[in-house]
Amino acid sequence: MIDSLHIEDLGVIEETDLVLSPGLNALTGETGAGKTMVLTSLGLLLGERAEATAVRGGAERALIEGAFTLDPASRAADRAREAGAELDEDLLLASRTVPASGRSRAHLGGRTVPSSVLADVGNHLVSVHGQADQLRLRSAAAQRAALDSLGGPAHAALCREYARAHRARRAAAESLEEWRSGAAERAAEVARLRTWLETVEELDPSPGEDAVLTAEADRLDHAEDLRRAATTARTALTGDEDAVGDDPDVTGLIAAADRALAPVTGVDPALTELAGRVHQLGILAADVSAELTEYLAALDADPARLAWVQNRRGALARALRQLGDAAEPIEDVDALLAASRTWAERLAQIDGPQDGETRLAEELAAADAELGRLAERLTAARRGLAERLEQAVTAELEGLQMKGSRLVVALDPLDEPGPTGAETVTLQLVSHPGAPALALGKGASGGELSRIMLALEVVLADASQALGDADQSGQEPENLYPRTFVFDEIDAGVGGRAAREIGRRLARLARRNQVVVVTHLAQVAAWADTQLVVRKETSPADDAGDVGRGTDGGTGASAPRTRTSVVRVEGEERVTELARMLSGHDDSEAALRHAAELLEEARVAESQA
Repeated sequence: MIDSLHIEDLGVIEETDLVLSPGLNALTGETGAGKTMVLTSLGLLLGERAEATAVRGGAERALIEGAFTLDPASRAADRAREAGAELDEDLLLASRTVPASGRSRAHLGGRTVPSSVLADVGNHLVSVHGQADQLRLRSAAAQRAALDSLGGPAHAALCREYARAHRARRAAAESLEEWRSGAAERAAEVARLRTWLETVEELDPSPGEDAVLTAEADRLDHAEDLRRAATTARTALTGDEDAVGDDPDVTGLIAAADRALAPVTGVDPALTELAGRVHQLGILAADVSAELTEYLAALDADPARLAWVQNRRGALARALRQLGDAAEPIEDVDALLAASRTWAERLAQIDGPQDGETRLAEELAAADAELGRLAERLTAARRGLAERLEQAVTAELEGLQMKGSRLVVALDPLDEPGPTGAETVTLQLVSHPGAPALALGKGASGGELSRIMLALEVVLADASQALGDADQSGQEPENLYPRTFVFDEIDAGVGGRAAREIGRRLARLARRNQVVVVTHLAQVAAWADTQLVVRKETSPADDAGDVGRGTDGGTGASAPRTRTSVVRVEGEERVTELARMLSGHDDSEAALRHAAELLEEARVAESQA
């Protein structure tokens, strides 16, 4: 909701403030007083393009500041916070500066922001319906959204469910297409994987085989050196069996030491401990000697075995080199066996009994079926909503003196379901009985389009209230943060009863929303909760900057100044303003009586609503 506006040096407005209230606010005033500039200022706060020509003549810049009340948990508040704006509880401040030359600047919640952020936030807070703004009503998306909003939360949930199904169906189709487009690449991968696995199968390596063969090759290659060393060691330990003399050996000497210590074992603990260690040395020496004998017996210096081992090692090395990936080389046989398991799993994935294409095709078929089911539900729901909208808006058009006019909601099926449904939604107008149904942009004038928009907003607001009442079990829901609707020239080309009915419907819409209407008809303004009058006054310049400056820029008589102000009128002042709107004179007795009658009629009608 708009709390207030402050405007400086915009068009004919030098400086003024507007304080808007909840409910219906009527902005009136003589032609040329500056009503359009008030709406221009609001448009600038809502992110519209800034034109330097809008700056008041002689001023350096135009400034527009606004205060908005909004729900801190709303999407508008979230978008503002994303841009760095700060809220004062539920109050958001915005400003726009338009220099006479240069680029405009926008601020939101104390932070400099692009004008697009003002537009994003404003779209959630204010709907502007002027003859220049009705192009958005001609948008297919806007017309579909208007129809869908009639269905309330349950229909909105169906729309979201359909949208999710459409995204899932699109993802399934893309996956299948990607699979099919990569068929040649996968065929090459299958052939490559099979070659690698055949190579490993033919080689048939065992875990750790390369390390075992390396050790065996070293042993065979140094067999004589190993034999000589082992023989010498064994001889030192146990002596040479073929020797004639009694050369001492380790085991014999240890045995002699063991025998020498045995008689005194147990006498001295220290010597007893040493005797035990000598005895253990004897056992260890005998064991090592026996194992050396076994090693010598098993040591093979077969050149043929050595050749086989070297050939096998070469085959394994070639396989590691050929099958290894350049980015991740295969270092050993264990890594080769792990890679072969990965290759087998990948081959099964892309070339198994249940191949990828069949699986993806089944997923797409399931997504198609789900999307088709939801599309039928959504289409049926929209048919029901279209009938309701046609009847309700047509009834409102009758009351707005567009007799014989009828709204038609056309649901045209698409060749295939789209992101928002299986049909397009088009709002059409039958201007009189027997006339063809034409798209709103072709079948309605600007004024008629404004009244159609008003009828739509009233119908949708009534539907929203009914849904809210149902949710509150018959209790009137509290509307703490009403949306703002702005209507400009909605009464163009009408008068009398039609104008009175426009006012009545604006008042209905304002029961749950803030409504601002720019009007030149007293029959509309009389329904307002707050009436603001734009007044233009021309007087001689009285400030030092203008004294002595003539209209030609030289010295002489001071140039006249034009000031525009916006004032709230109540009581007799309001009756006088309505009388001026009726007759062009604010002192006509007949006009004054008529104005008082209009106010009383609106007051009684609202009290009975």
